[in-house]
Amino acid sequence: MTVPYDEALRGRIHTHLAGHVRRTVEDPEKRRAAVAVVLVDSLVGEDRVDPAPVEDWIAGRPMPGDLDGRMVDVSGGAAFLLCRRASRLSTHAAQWALPGGRLDPGETAVEAALRELDEEVGVTLPDSAVLGLLDDYPTRSGYVITPVVVWGGGRLDLHPAPDEVVAVYRVGLHQLLRADSPRYVTIPESPRPVVQIPLGNDLIHAPTGAVLLQLRWLGLEGRPDAVDELEQPVFAWK
Repeated sequence: MTVPYDEALRGRIHTHLAGHVRRTVEDPEKRRAAVAVVLVDSLVGEDRVDPAPVEDWIAGRPMPGDLDGRMVDVSGGAAFLLCRRASRLSTHAAQWALPGGRLDPGETAVEAALRELDEEVGVTLPDSAVLGLLDDYPTRSGYVITPVVVWGGGRLDLHPAPDEVVAVYRVGLHQLLRADSPRYVTIPESPRPVVQIPLGNDLIHAPTGAVLLQLRWLGLEGRPDAVDELEQPVFAWK
């Protein structure tokens, strides 16, 4: 069942975010970054296919037997924008990510998220489109990420920047509500559980996976559970 993209959803998410006591992280050794969690409308079956073999994106990482790494059958109803990063990038190449990046000097998280949304996906939205903020998430790669939840107001016309983004998907919020989500695995390098969010036929790991899990728990369900202690896989530590 898809989630209707309507004012009731907008009001519910805004109310949940407004009533949440947000967890912030102050770490002078980490740089500040922001991501835009952009909520848009989508049609069932409009999924696109990455313009490169999926094996290039998996890059040798092990996949569970029930998944093949493809982002298929994910669109329909209320959705969020998910980017496939370009393979030529120096960090986190070819990984799944929300639009975002580091804060410029003097920028707020909201300003940075909206700027990066414009630069990476070609979408310009005003401050008034912001519904609220999720908790800060400190990454193993040296950042504190602030997720900014933004109401797109419709389907939006997407123009991804080819140097940064290979493809942008409209992933239905119903994917976050799957019975097999979230997944947790253990790794010898950390006592904390690694979180995995199944989307289509792939798994989204933290930090993006942690942000999406809180979008479900807090934004959709009103649960204030923390996600900042959920671990990233080792391949995302650098």
